[in-house]
Amino acid sequence: MTLPESTLARLASIDPARARAIVKATDTVMPFHAEPYKQVELVEVAPGLGIILVSPSQFLQKIKWLRLVEVAPMRFLLTIPSGTSVDSIEVAIADLLDDVKSYDEGEHSVLIELKNLLQRLRRRGQVSKAEMLFIDTQAHGCQN
Repeated sequence: MTLPESTLARLASIDPARARAIVKATDTVMPFHAEPYKQVELVEVAPGLGIILVSPSQFLQKIKWLRLVEVAPMRFLLTIPSGTSVDSIEVAIADLLDDVKSYDEGEHSVLIELKNLLQRLRRRGQVSKAEMLFIDTQAHGCQN
């Protein structure tokens, strides 16, 4: 594995032995005995307002217009382009479910759980969309 020099320096500050440093960093981010993340989670971000976070999913990444934004290790926020209907996510997930093999239980479980949550929230009229600001950090002159 090739890592940037800055990452190697940070690992060395954790432990001089690179392998032990990687284990310690991993254990810090994902403790072995910690409660595992839910695959699909509704997280309240303000009183009465929540967002959906999902665990990593190779199949969700196949939806070309759906963006998975990592907001914490192994936690992804779903974003859709302006003008995209909420029910189009359900349709895209239903299409993906046709392609998921039964042996890929983890992927199947995430898709089923997300589809069911979206369907339940939509039917209750509890889904709304809002816009987020995304900054093109590749643009020339973009600085913090």
